[in-house]
Amino acid sequence: MNAISNFEFKRSTWQTAMMLTLGFWLSASLVLDWVIMPSLYVSGMMNETSFTTAGYAIFWNFNRLELLSAAVILTAVLAMGKAKSNWRLGSIFLSCLLLTAALLDTYFLTPQMCAVGSNLSLFAAASAVPETMNLLHGSYFLLEVLKLVAGGMLLNWCWREA
Repeated sequence: MNAISNFEFKRSTWQTAMMLTLGFWLSASLVLDWVIMPSLYVSGMMNETSFTTAGYAIFWNFNRLELLSAAVILTAVLAMGKAKSNWRLGSIFLSCLLLTAALLDTYFLTPQMCAVGSNLSLFAAASAVPETMNLLHGSYFLLEVLKLVAGGMLLNWCWREA
C-alpha cells in the first residue's frame, strides 16, 4: 500500500469557484455574441418591431448573470490573495476591469441601445440603423473583447496556480 501516491489536490475552493465562474461566463458570452445574436440578425428579427424588447429581455437577464459572475470572481481573487503570499496584484486589476465592463454593459450600454432602437412613432417606417447604434455596438464589442482578454488572462493565471 505504500506504493500509492500521496499526491494532494492543492486547488482551493475559491480557485475552483473562480475557474468555473470564468469558464461559464466566457463561454456564455461567446455563445450570446457569436451564435444567438447573429442568428437573430440573419433571421430578420432586427426588422421586427419587437426586436428591441426581445433584445433588452435577453441582455437584461444576461447582464445580471455577468454582474454576479464578476462579483464572484472579484471575491475569489481577494480571498485567494489573502490566503496566498505569492499572488499577483494584476489579478485584482483584471477582476475590477471585469466588474467595470459588466457594470457598463448593464447600466449604460444596454439601456442606451434599447432607447436608440425603440421606434416610438407608430407611423414611421422602419429605417436604417442609426449612427448612434453603430457607435454603441462598437463600444459593446470593445468591452466584450476586453472582457474576454481579461477573463482569459485570469483563467490562465488561475490554472497555473494549481
